[in-house]
Amino acid sequence: MPEYPFWLGGVAASMAASCTHPLDVTKVRMQTLAGSGGSKRPSTLTVIRTSIHRSGVQSLYAGLTAALMRQMSYSLVRLGSYERLKEYISKGKKPTTPQSLLAASLAGGLGGIAGNPADVLLVRMTSDSVRPPEKRYNYPNAVAGLIGRTDILAVSGHPDEHVQLKDGLLLHVVASTLAGTFATTVCSPADVLRSRVMASTEGTTFTHILAKSIREEGVSFLFKGWTPAFVRLAPNTVLLFVFYEQLKSGWKNLAQ
Repeated sequence: MPEYPFWLGGVAASMAASCTHPLDVTKVRMQTLAGSGGSKRPSTLTVIRTSIHRSGVQSLYAGLTAALMRQMSYSLVRLGSYERLKEYISKGKKPTTPQSLLAASLAGGLGGIAGNPADVLLVRMTSDSVRPPEKRYNYPNAVAGLIGRTDILAVSGHPDEHVQLKDGLLLHVVASTLAGTFATTVCSPADVLRSRVMASTEGTTFTHILAKSIREEGVSFLFKGWTPAFVRLAPNTVLLFVFYEQLKSGWKNLAQ
């Protein structure tokens, strides 16, 4: 069994999310911005500049409580259960690649189920500023949103990855960047649609949102928010595992 507590991964993920949250806010706002066929999509810098101009720098940290709630549910379960599932599946022996993939898939699925309510809150809280006032949720914080709403169970999914630092931080950064480019591009359509379904205030279906978005904005809407998503992914991954390894090392030293 691992020599560190189950919840340590959630703490590391929360620390990383606190550093990269402004990029996550920008990504969701770009994904949920209403557009029309002839309008030019705003750039990442334009969205950041507009957010600061309208609501101040603190607007880039809107939904931080939901982000932390998500990491302490999704990432806590995902990272905390992975090693234990891998050990159980391999029956204490060195796991094979298929066994590791199975453990990662199960851990990611469990994390997705655990973190989905907070994920819905995160999308709604970070996209409120780009909505008309009458369609805003106005959650003061994630706990109030969770208690006050009963419609936060929606479908979400995220790629799961297992990275180790033993090969060196430079290799880790390069590998994270290359993997991040591929993952961001492949997952962008699903991520955009997920954000719009979660942010919807009209109870519309997935097919209706997809058809309406393609009709009004064209197929390119599926890649809205790609830049901040990519810029966020590499540092978030690096910070997550740097914090995680340091916390595990510190915990071991404390336990000795």
